[in-house]
Amino acid sequence: KNQKPFIQQQQQTPVVVTPMKAILPLLLLLLAFTVSTSQAFVATTTTSRPTPSLAANNNMDNDETSAPHPFCNLPGDPSMILTTNVDLGDKKMEIMKAVSKAITEHTGKPESYVAVSINDKADVIFGGSDAPTALACMYSIGAIALESNGAITKSVTDLLGDFGIDEKRIYINFFDMPRANVGWSRRTFAG
Repeated sequence: KNQKPFIQQQQQTPVVVTPMKAILPLLLLLLAFTVSTSQAFVATTTTSRPTPSLAANNNMDNDETSAPHPFCNLPGDPSMILTTNVDLGDKKMEIMKAVSKAITEHTGKPESYVAVSINDKADVIFGGSDAPTALACMYSIGAIALESNGAITKSVTDLLGDFGIDEKRIYINFFDMPRANVGWSRRTFAG
């Protein structure tokens, strides 16, 4: 009469998660983060300029007499990496400098922080064709906006047009980088 108490074990049915159900919570979280970050970015860029002490600590250009740029007051990394299958020849450095000036003009960032890399004579196709084409990625802490992106795209397209690259064969992707994801001077811009 050594009866053990009967414990009913609940059978677990396997949960089948469809791919959409699996990523939906992540997409909602990403959307919420993007909206809150965008609102914080707008509030930050429209209400304050970097303090002189921040600029001094980072050895940044900080001209307190100039008006704030309409797209961004944050210092930091604007960089563009451009790849083309065209040989830019002895004009390559001239184009790099012109792209650097365009980024400075349209983002309001100090040129001392702008980096441009151009890889010409690369193996690139666009639409299945190896006709002249170019692909670029621009990264920046802030200053990624409709107007600045459009102005930079126009400037780069105009520069590359002289080398036979049709405007419909150029892609430029713009990435707004969190300060913690951009390293410089042995640390990130977040600290």
